[in-house]
Amino acid sequence: MQQAISMMKSLFRPDRSRFAGLFRSVAYSALALGLFALVLLVAGKNPLLAYLDIFSSTFGSAYGFSEVLVRMIPLVLTALAVALPARIWLINVGAEGQLYIGAVFATWGALSFSGLPAFVLLPLMFILAFLGGGLWASIAGFLRAKGWVSETISTLLLNYVAVLLSNFLIFGVWKDPQSANYPQSPEFAAAARLPLFGHTRVHLGLIFAAVALLLFYLVLSRTRWGLEMRAIGGNQEAARRAGIKIERYIFLLMLIGGGLAGLAGFGEVSAIQGRLRPSLSPGYGFIGFLVSWLSGGNPLGILAAAFLLAVISAGGDALQIDHGLPGSIVNILMALILFVVLAQRGRKAGVK
Repeated sequence: MQQAISMMKSLFRPDRSRFAGLFRSVAYSALALGLFALVLLVAGKNPLLAYLDIFSSTFGSAYGFSEVLVRMIPLVLTALAVALPARIWLINVGAEGQLYIGAVFATWGALSFSGLPAFVLLPLMFILAFLGGGLWASIAGFLRAKGWVSETISTLLLNYVAVLLSNFLIFGVWKDPQSANYPQSPEFAAAARLPLFGHTRVHLGLIFAAVALLLFYLVLSRTRWGLEMRAIGGNQEAARRAGIKIERYIFLLMLIGGGLAGLAGFGEVSAIQGRLRPSLSPGYGFIGFLVSWLSGGNPLGILAAAFLLAVISAGGDALQIDHGLPGSIVNILMALILFVVLAQRGRKAGVK
C-alpha cells in the first residue's frame, strides 16, 4: 500500500527530467550536423555556406518560416503515432501507411458528403481520418496482442499495402476524368478544405498537433493510464501480475497512435493538396519515426526534433538550387541523425 501511495504521489510531482528529450534532440542533431559537414567537404562544398543557406531560406522570410510550420504538422502527429505505443515497447513503423489510410477515409468523406456544410463535413472527415489510421494500425495491434506477429514487421509491411490501396483508388474509381489523364481524385468542395491561417499554407492541423502533443504529455504524467503504461514499459510481467490488461493496452495504443497518423493524412489531403494524389506524403511517416526516436518520446523533444527536421526538409531545396547537390542529400543528413541515435542507444545497451 505504501508503495502504491508513493507511486501516485510521484505521478503528480513535477518531472525534473522534462527537458531531457529536448537536450537529447539538440545534442544528437548537432553531432549529425557535424558529420554531415564532412560529407559536404568531401563533395567540395562549404558546410558553413550550406547551413547558412538552409537557415536563411527558412527563417529569412515569413513564407519560409510558414513552410517549416506546414511540415511540422504531419511530423508531430506521426511522431506521436510512434511515441505513444513505444511507451510499452511497441515499435510502430507504419505511420506512413496509417497517414495514407487516414487520407483515403477523409477523401471518401469529402467525395461522398460534399453537399454538407463545412461545420459538419470537416468534423466528419476528422473522425473518418482518425478511424481509418487507427483501424489500419489496430490490425498490427491485434496480431501483436495475440502473440502471432511482431508489430515491427506487420506495420512496416502494411505501409506498402496502404500506398498501393491508395493508388488503386486514385487510378481507378476515384480518378478525376477532367484531370487530363493525370492520376488524382476530383477536387474537394470548399466545405471539405481545412481553413488556412492568413495567406500561408499553415492550416488548422497545427492546432490538432498542438492539442495532441499536450494531451500526450498530460495523459502520461498526470493520469492513471500513464502510470499503468509506465508500469508495462518497466516490467510487463510485474504489470500483468498487478492486474493490468496488457493486451488491451497494446490494441488501444496502436489504435490511437494510428489515428493520430491518420489525422496527418487528413491535414495533407484537405488543406495542402485539396484532393488525393499519389504524391501525398514525401515520407512524413518515416521522418516522424525518426523524430520520435531522436526525442526519446519526450514531448518537448518531439517538438524540437520535428522543428529541426522540418527546417532541414523545407531548406533542402536551397542545397539543390544554390549548391548543385542532388535532392537525396537531405535524406543523407536524416540518415546520419538516425545512425547517431542508434549508435548512442547501442552504446548504452552495451554499458548495461
